[in-house]
Amino acid sequence: MKVVHAAPEDARAVAEIHVEAWRAAYRFIVPTDYLNSLSIERREDMWGECIAAGEPELLVAKKAGVVQGWISFGKCRDIGSHNSEAEVWAIYVSPTAWSTGAGRLLWLRAKELMLEQDFKSCSLWVFPQNERAIKFYHSAGFSHDGAAPKNFELGGAQLQEVRFVSQFSC
Repeated sequence: MKVVHAAPEDARAVAEIHVEAWRAAYRFIVPTDYLNSLSIERREDMWGECIAAGEPELLVAKKAGVVQGWISFGKCRDIGSHNSEAEVWAIYVSPTAWSTGAGRLLWLRAKELMLEQDFKSCSLWVFPQNERAIKFYHSAGFSHDGAAPKNFELGGAQLQEVRFVSQFSC
C-alpha cells in the first residue's frame, strides 16, 4: 500500500469512502435519515475544491491504484489553538479495508509531514460512542485530553464529540 497526496482524479474515490464510512461507522450514532441523505456528488465537489486549494492537506492510501482510505489535516481549528498545533480534520478508510493497516499508514505519513511542518502536537475530535475509532486513536498515541466536549445538532439529533491529542516527541 502506498500513501500519496491526493490528486484531482482521487476526489470521487475520497467522496465514496467518506459516505460509505460514515454510513458504516456512525449507523448507531447519527440519525439514519441523515446518513441516507449523504451525497457522493456533493462530497466529490467539496473534495475536488479542497484538492485544488491544497487545504486541508489530503493524503490517500492506494493499493494497486485503488484508494483504500484518506486523511485530511492541517493547522488546528480550535479557538485559541497555537500555530504549533495540528489537527486531523478527518480520517476514513473504506469499510472493506478496515483492519488492513491503511489507517495506520495514513496516520504515520501525516505525522511525518506534520513534524516536517514543525507541529508539536495533533488533535482530533471523535464521537465518544465510536469505540472502533477510539481504539485506533489510542494505538496511534492519542489520548482524551479532558477538554470540554463539543455539542452540536446533526440531522435533528443532539450529538457530542470529544477531543483527543497526541504530543510529538522530538
